[in-house]
Amino acid sequence: MPNRLAHETSPYLLQHADNPVDWWPWSTDAFEEARRRGVPVLLSVGYSSCHWCHVMAHESFEDAATAALLNEHFVSVKVDREERPDVDAVYMEAVQAATGQGGWPMTVFLTPDAEPFYFGTYFPPEPRHGMPSFAQVLEGVRSAWADRREEVGEVAARIVADLAGRSLSATLPAGDQRTPAPEDLHAALMGLTREFDATRGGFGGAPKFPPSMALEFLLRHHARTGSAAALEMVQATGEAMARGGIYDQLGGGFARYAVDATWTVPHFEKMLYDNALLCRTYAHLWRADGSDLARRVAIETADFMVRELRTAQGGFASALDADSDDGTGKHVEGAYYVWTPEQLRAVLGDKDAEFAAEAFGVTEEGTFEEGASVLQLPATDDPVDDERLLSVRRRLLAAREERERPGRDDKIVASWNGLAIAALAETGAYFDRPDLIQAATDAADLLVRVHMDWQARLHRTSRDGTPGANSGVLEDYANVAEGFLALASVTGEGVWVDFAGFFLDTVLVQFTAEDGALYDTAADAEALIRRPQDPTDNATPSGWTAAAGALLSYAALTGSSLHRDAAERALGIVTALSARAPRFIGWGLAVGEAALDGPREVAVVGAPGDPATAALHRAALLGTAPGAVVALGEPGSDDAGQVPLLMERPLVDGQPAAYVCRRFTCERPTTDPAELAERLRP
Repeated sequence: MPNRLAHETSPYLLQHADNPVDWWPWSTDAFEEARRRGVPVLLSVGYSSCHWCHVMAHESFEDAATAALLNEHFVSVKVDREERPDVDAVYMEAVQAATGQGGWPMTVFLTPDAEPFYFGTYFPPEPRHGMPSFAQVLEGVRSAWADRREEVGEVAARIVADLAGRSLSATLPAGDQRTPAPEDLHAALMGLTREFDATRGGFGGAPKFPPSMALEFLLRHHARTGSAAALEMVQATGEAMARGGIYDQLGGGFARYAVDATWTVPHFEKMLYDNALLCRTYAHLWRADGSDLARRVAIETADFMVRELRTAQGGFASALDADSDDGTGKHVEGAYYVWTPEQLRAVLGDKDAEFAAEAFGVTEEGTFEEGASVLQLPATDDPVDDERLLSVRRRLLAAREERERPGRDDKIVASWNGLAIAALAETGAYFDRPDLIQAATDAADLLVRVHMDWQARLHRTSRDGTPGANSGVLEDYANVAEGFLALASVTGEGVWVDFAGFFLDTVLVQFTAEDGALYDTAADAEALIRRPQDPTDNATPSGWTAAAGALLSYAALTGSSLHRDAAERALGIVTALSARAPRFIGWGLAVGEAALDGPREVAVVGAPGDPATAALHRAALLGTAPGAVVALGEPGSDDAGQVPLLMERPLVDGQPAAYVCRRFTCERPTTDPAELAERLRP
C-alpha cells in the first residue's frame, strides 16, 4: 500500500511512495506525530538523480526488516533537496560541522522540535569500510533516545546554539563592507591563478566540478582589464571540459562533475543548472575570442536542453539520472553513455569503429567499469570540420537512442529555469537561432502563468503545469529576474523588465536585512532552526550574489537608485571574500566587475524591421563590457515607456541609433555598428 508520499508531486518523493517505510513529507504534522508518540525523527534528504540515494533506497528503505524498525521507533521524513533547499542547507551545515563532510543522501536524526543530534550520509546495509550498518545506527539512536533522552536533548540544544553562532551576521559584518575595488578583483585573480590546474584546466583536484561562476568572472575581468591570464584560464578549462568525458561527445550537454582531475570519468547525472550555466559560459567565451569549439559546445548544450529537458508545458526539467538499464535488467551508472570496442564495431563496422575508437579514446582496457570507455575527444582538431567524425557521431547517437534512457526528474525549478532562459536567449541571439529564443520565451511564460501568484510571489517548483506547495527562495527570485532581464535585452519586450522588477521588489522587502545582507528564505517563510544565509556559490550562483547581479542590471535599465544601492550593499561580502575564497564567490566577483565598469547601458532605438536596427542590436549584444545591459525599442512605443533607459532617446537623422551610457549619462549616439562595438570594448 503506498505511503503518504504518493500524494506529493516531487519525482524523488514519488520514487519512495511504495517503500514499506511509513514516510512523511516535511510538515508540521510529521513533527506533531513524533511529539505525540515520543519518538525521534529520521530526516532523509536526497534528489532524484542522486546515485547513492538510489543505492540506499534499494538496500535499506525497500527492506522490510529495516522498515519495521523505522516504523516502530521513528517518524521518518523524506525531503527532496531541490524542492526544499532551505531544509537541506540548514541540516547540511550541521552535518558538515559535525562530521567534516557532507553529501547525499543526507541522514539526520532530530528531536520532535526539529533539533538535530546525530548525523551521517549514506549508510550501508552491513558494516563496511569502518562504517556501521544502517540497522546498527538505528538501534544506537533508538537506544540513546530511550535511555539517555535528557543527554540527547542537551546535545541537540548545543548543536542548535552552535549553528546560531555560525550566523554570518555574527562573524562578518557584510553590510558594512565596501564594494569591490580593482585591487580586490586583482587579488581574486591571483587566488584563482594559484589554484588553477595548468595541465588539465579547472581548479583544484579530484573530484573536479565545472567552475562556471569563476569562469564568468575571469571573462569579465579580461574584458575590463585586458588580462591575458584571465582569458587563458577560461580557454584552457573550456577546452579541457569540452574534450573530456564530462561532456557528452554524442548528444551534447555536461554531466554533473568528473570523479578524477582529468575530466575523464563523470558522475553521469545531467543537471539543468550545470548545462544552463555552461551554455552561457561557452557562448560568452565565443563572444570573447571567436572560438569554433566554444561556439559548437554552446549550441550543442542549448540543443541538449531543448531536446532532452524541455517539458510539454514549455519549461525545463531538473535532471537526467546517472543510472539506466545496462541491457541485462540491472540499473548501472553510466550504462547509457559508455562504449566498448565491440559495441562500436556492432554499430559502425570494423573500419569506422577503428576510426571512432581512436577519435574518442575507446580502448579494450576502458576508462570506466568492466572495460567500457567514456567517450572523449583528445584530438586537437574540432570535429565541426570533420565530415567522417560527424557521420560517426550521428550513427552512434542514433544507436544510443535504442538503449534504455536514464530517468528524468520532470519537475520545474524556477531558479534553474531562470538560468536556462538567460542562456537560451543569449545563445539564440548570438548564433541566429530564433528557435532557442522562442524556447526561452516559452519557459518565461510558464513561470509567469504557473509559478507566479497575484502578489508576484514565486512557487519554487511545478510539475505537469501544477505549482508545488513550496515557496520560492532567494535564488528563485534572483535567477528568474536575471533570466527575464536577459530575455528583455534579446527580444526588446519590456514586459520582462517589469516582471523582473516585481521579483526584485520582493527581494528587497522579504529577503534583505537592514545592513544589506541577504537571507535565503523570505521573512514570512516557515521558520526552521535557523534562517539560512549563504553568500558563497555552490553548483549555482548563491542567491545572495545572483540577487546583487539582477538588482544591478535592473537599476541600469531603469535608473532606480533604490535597486543600485541594494546591489552595492549586497556586494560588500564579495570584497570580504575576494582574496580569501575566490573559487566560491565567483558570481559575486563577476557582478563586482560589472559594478566597477558601470555597468554600461546600451539603448538601441529604431524600427523593429529595419536591418540597421538589427545590426546595432547585434553589436550591442556582442559587446564584451562586463555585465552590460541592452534595451531595444522604437521611440514612442509602449516598450520605450516600460524601459526608462529608452526614454528620450531619439533617432539620429531619422536613422536607428545606439546610446552608450553609464548611470543614464550617455555618450553621443552612433548609427554605426562598428563604432558601437568599439565603444563596448575595454
